[in-house]
Amino acid sequence: MKKHTTTSWKGLWIKTYSGALIKSVLLCIVLWVLDHDGLHAQTTQYTRPTVWYGAAVAANTNFYGETTQRLNNNVTTPVPFHAGQGTGLYLAPLVEFHQSDSRFGIMLQAGYDNRRSSFYDQYDPLCNCTTGLSTNLSYISLEPNLRFSPLESSLYLFAGPRLGFNVAKSFTYKEGLNPDLPGQLIRPDVKEDWSNIKSTIFSVQVGAGFDIPLSTPGTRTQTILSPFVSFHPILGQQPRTNQSWTVNTVRAGAAIKFGTGVAIPVQTTQTYPPEVMQSNVLFSVTEHRNVPAERNVREFFPVSNYVFFDQGSTEIPDRYDLLNKGQVAAFKEDQLSVRVPKNLSGRSDRQMTVYYNGLNILGDRMVKLPASTITLVGSSELGVEDGRTMAESVKRYLVDIFGVGEARISTEGRIKPKLPSERPGATKDLDLLRQGDRRVSIESTSPALLMEFLSGPGAPLKPVEIQAKQENPLDGFVTFNANGASKEFTSWSLAITDEKGVVQNFGPYTQDKISLPGTTILGNRSEGQYKVVMTGKAKGGNTVTRNSSFHLVRSEALDGPESMRYSVLFEFDESQTIAMYDKYLTEVVTPRIPTNATVIIHGHTDIIGETEYNETLSLARANSVKTTIESALQRAGRKDVKFEVYGFGEDENRALFNNKFPEERFYNRTVIIDIIPRT
Repeated sequence: MKKHTTTSWKGLWIKTYSGALIKSVLLCIVLWVLDHDGLHAQTTQYTRPTVWYGAAVAANTNFYGETTQRLNNNVTTPVPFHAGQGTGLYLAPLVEFHQSDSRFGIMLQAGYDNRRSSFYDQYDPLCNCTTGLSTNLSYISLEPNLRFSPLESSLYLFAGPRLGFNVAKSFTYKEGLNPDLPGQLIRPDVKEDWSNIKSTIFSVQVGAGFDIPLSTPGTRTQTILSPFVSFHPILGQQPRTNQSWTVNTVRAGAAIKFGTGVAIPVQTTQTYPPEVMQSNVLFSVTEHRNVPAERNVREFFPVSNYVFFDQGSTEIPDRYDLLNKGQVAAFKEDQLSVRVPKNLSGRSDRQMTVYYNGLNILGDRMVKLPASTITLVGSSELGVEDGRTMAESVKRYLVDIFGVGEARISTEGRIKPKLPSERPGATKDLDLLRQGDRRVSIESTSPALLMEFLSGPGAPLKPVEIQAKQENPLDGFVTFNANGASKEFTSWSLAITDEKGVVQNFGPYTQDKISLPGTTILGNRSEGQYKVVMTGKAKGGNTVTRNSSFHLVRSEALDGPESMRYSVLFEFDESQTIAMYDKYLTEVVTPRIPTNATVIIHGHTDIIGETEYNETLSLARANSVKTTIESALQRAGRKDVKFEVYGFGEDENRALFNNKFPEERFYNRTVIIDIIPRT
């Protein structure tokens, strides 16, 4: 075999290109730091940049497939190589274009793209030895992509073609030694270039990224760090014109992006309260002057009576907390909260830990209440018998682990649950709806197992009581009201300036009212006086501004009475308070509201359905609960309670849980009742 080395100019070209690219990235960072340092004293407000420049660095994980054997005219291996894996470097400058009020944008990257890998070693029966093959394929890749942000967040998707120009095509072939022939000379590695390598590759990629701001909003020069991942499928990725060698690539890395905003002239046209001039939009601010950082809370968390099963399986999913017999004696439901995070804000793992222990809670209660009985109703789209098998899985767990008598548990099988999520005529989100209908429902006529005053197939189990610290409670939020904005504006945004001239920008928004945590506005400060400018983009093209002001003071953790939290769960698309909740709200929740307390009622939905519809639905749910509690207070002759009602819909920033599993979506169909004593 002929020994050969790769052409030296290509290696020199790659080193020169990489060095220049690294220098350009470092120069961008230095310029940004110099510019950014000069912005601390600025009071001018700037828009979000439209054009971004920067660089991306990533690791290409390359997966080789199919077959290669004839490497070039000089080298044909005795046995073919079929698969392999390896990691190469991706390094590229970039430019992006996307406007802040649009979900679409354009991305362009062009740089060094290494697809190196090693084929898995093969056994050669002729020499009774193992042979190896590795390669260092490299390209200069031009990658234009269409960028799409499906949500009003920093998450984005991208897809587009890849045009690769080959700049390196070397391989190394290694032949082992026959262990049966001692004293055999070590054969030198064969290092040559592939033949029939395509000079140009045309393929595609799809991916996702997340923009993380590194600079203060509203500054002139803004910086973003964007972790990303992309997939380059086999389509178009056949490096050679002969044989069938293929490549799949998964790329993971991060991009640093720099952009320059355009100065926004701050127009002072009105003072608070506003006077309507060119627009009918009324702007006002409702703030809780005292912003509590945290509060003691006692939560009564309902335990859903549903156990959800994975598609095609009749076994209880392993995400549920399942005990063995030796752990039963130590199980105590009042100690569940010590096993999980103490943070109550956002999507709380702690509450879902309670739910995932639901079968253990049920088993423990049935042991303590020997007269109680239950019916397990399994619902499966695959048929009655499949549903019954699911129900039998739950029964076996309660019988085998907790020792509950079999006669106390009956099972049934159905195709659809008695309260299905998928309704006749439904055409959207059918997969999510059907996941929610594949479940075992726990039904009981034993009141001691169920939430007070509740009965029937949809009655949750008796709540679990949790005590913890609640961060950023809703009574510390600042509400900005732009009444009529959804009709007159395409979008509106906020510029909030403190007494030192530091500007914070929020938006854009399309609804009439938004709420922001007071702690977010305050940051590390204990107190602040703020001016706010609302800028609306009218549908006719004009810009409308409104001004106001507010004052915030941070309050530390309260030593006074703890607040209480109750939850009401809704079936899919239900907006009216289910009749069975009336007595619970009237006779359990209302009597526990202290004199002169504030009751904050906020409704939520899952992600199924349209965003605007879900916002309306969540507000209807919250108002339905308020009406029931308010009527009970009036009958008791009480007028001392202050109410606040919110409908957050499917808002991910306010959602209590994720939406990955059906149980999380069920718990997001809720109204939360926060009872805050007067301090």
